[in-house]
Amino acid sequence: MTFAASASETPHGWAVERPGPIGTGPLARVRRRPPDPGPGDLLLRVEACGVCRTDLHLAEGDLAPRRPSTVPGHEIVGRVVAVGEAVTSFRIGDRAGGAWLRGTCGKCRYCGAARENLCPRSSYTGWDADGGFADLALVPAAFAYPLPDDRDAASLAPLLCAGIIGYRALRRSALPEGGRLGIYGFGASAHLAAQVALAEGATVHVLTRSVRARELALDLGAASAGGAYDAPPEPLDSAVLFAPVGDLVPVALEALDRSGTLAVAGIHLSDIPSLHYERHLFQERDLRSVTSNTRQDGRDFLALAERIGIQVTVSPYPLGRADQALADLAADRVNGAAVLVPD
Repeated sequence: MTFAASASETPHGWAVERPGPIGTGPLARVRRRPPDPGPGDLLLRVEACGVCRTDLHLAEGDLAPRRPSTVPGHEIVGRVVAVGEAVTSFRIGDRAGGAWLRGTCGKCRYCGAARENLCPRSSYTGWDADGGFADLALVPAAFAYPLPDDRDAASLAPLLCAGIIGYRALRRSALPEGGRLGIYGFGASAHLAAQVALAEGATVHVLTRSVRARELALDLGAASAGGAYDAPPEPLDSAVLFAPVGDLVPVALEALDRSGTLAVAGIHLSDIPSLHYERHLFQERDLRSVTSNTRQDGRDFLALAERIGIQVTVSPYPLGRADQALADLAADRVNGAAVLVPD
């Protein structure tokens, strides 16, 4: 195992101590000894960590904790300060990214069919193991992404989950070439997926309750931006639901043209109301979920983001205000993506 000198410092961070509504203070400041890299691990000094809605679901208890006192955060940009003895793909000083998918068995029928996102033994950063709401974070090298040195760390962080999951959701929506896409909710993931769709020639209609988000959507090139429950100005070929609001499922389905597809992008969704078969599903409309991502999704999206020059709208917060970042996310006060940076 090889360490840089700075890796010996005692790191600070935040952990979910008492899951519950964000107003009850589910996050607590913690101070822990530096984690020891295993043979295949990287130890990263965190330069930035995106704040994802999944982190909010974990803090508020919508996503059941898998271990006590877990440090959230799975959009990690950092510098390698220590490497395990088996690591050959990264060296000390390299910039690397840690994302949501942290491990798979590599042996099941899903892993063998390039569908490792469905591996029953998959594990996740900030849920099964401590994440990036901290000074230091441990990431398996096999699930880390090399990142460019010449980009601002805060603008890279949202790409590692918001971007990757948005990309997979877009592909799951079966958007045809030159198609009409509806996006419901317009936060971190949606504003990146919209840019991919626009770069590929789609017409994008955004439906969201946030006035600031509508303004951002139009600035990025959306053809229209309306309220979350409004009807788009034309029938949709595809739609992606990013807002964790089950009430919007029938709304989005009803907006689809014949043979259209709705992809639900979140890991958590409030209850879906009863669907009317003829109005919502008939004429071969499809309803699909999105579950995590594969590493190939990540590689494909990061290469695409670089090629099209994707713009990341960031609202930075110092690490010491992680609780405020989650509160602002819960209240829809974040424009684009919230990102934690060192104090």
